Amino acid sequence: MEIIKTPIEGLLVIKPQVFVDARGYFVETYNEKRYREAGIDAQFVQDNQSCSSYGVVRGLHFQRPPYTQAKLVCCTVGRVLDIAVDLRKNSPTFGQWHSVELSAENHLQFFIPKGFAHGFSVLSETAVFTYKCDELYHPEADGGILLSDPDLAIDWQVPEELRILSEKDKKHPLLKDFDNPFSIDN
Repeated sequence: MEIIKTPIEGLLVIKPQVFVDARGYFVETYNEKRYREAGIDAQFVQDNQSCSSYGVVRGLHFQRPPYTQAKLVCCTVGRVLDIAVDLRKNSPTFGQWHSVELSAENHLQFFIPKGFAHGFSVLSETAVFTYKCDELYHPEADGGILLSDPDLAIDWQVPEELRILSEKDKKHPLLKDFDNPFSIDN
């Protein structure tokens, strides 16, 4: 497996080794020992999966302390554009975001540490998105940033008129208006 650092400290793209033959392919999607040796020291406690159609945009989501979550995400069917926004107020990259295209073809994974908002847009007809979390879901700690925040200026690669959003995701605050509980330590 190859670990690819991004311009934002802690955000990592993981390129697993894929073994291909006449039968198809095999890929090890997670191995605690290997990931720990690579610096990903998260103990995952919950796995989630979503299936969405083209134009669905989910995000930008996070959980507030003390229930912050690190995530290891991938797309097992189709293609998504995955986005992580640094919410750590004492980080030199606060408010910056990084994107990576995750697909069934490239097998890439994206590690998102605690203190980031996360979202994705579906670029294919259908996408199945999976993620491991190192903290259970706590609805009382649920939060978000408006995915169309003009200060973030994220290109979701889906025209705005074709975006399919939840009612909840339409009502999140702008980054500048949100009461930020995050630091590099959480």
